[in-house]
Amino acid sequence: MPDVVSCVLFRNGKILLLRRSEKVSTYKGFWGVIAGYVEEDEKPEETAYKEIREEVRIEKKDLRLLKRMKPVNVVDKYEGKRYSWRIHPFLFELKRDVDVRIDWEHVDYKWIKPQNIVKFKTVPCLKEIVLRFFDSEKWGGEGWGKCGGGEER
Repeated sequence: MPDVVSCVLFRNGKILLLRRSEKVSTYKGFWGVIAGYVEEDEKPEETAYKEIREEVRIEKKDLRLLKRMKPVNVVDKYEGKRYSWRIHPFLFELKRDVDVRIDWEHVDYKWIKPQNIVKFKTVPCLKEIVLRFFDSEKWGGEGWGKCGGGEER
């Protein structure tokens, strides 16, 4: 099962949401956060900083790691194909206002209040991750329920 990072960026009470382009292989047009595969020689936290730099041009010096969750295993179906990943969720705070410059993987971005994540068609498990980061009393504890769902999202 491949390891991937999921990096939620937080600033002034809002999180950064990115719309996936048609050039990516999966979840085209869905909303997500900064994400990427963990390479064999990397630790998930190293991958998180690398992906943030590559996807939105924000440097490590402008970030503060607030929280990380235990990895969650996700199985999903998209366009008839089964996918599985081990997601390593991270929550970073921007230390200052910076320009977001998206790469080819995304076509748009928005800053939204965390609770509004439920209004967007998102990549697998993102709603659950965001809600757990920001409402741990409600979402804490064991079990993730159905964390996937592909086209049903």
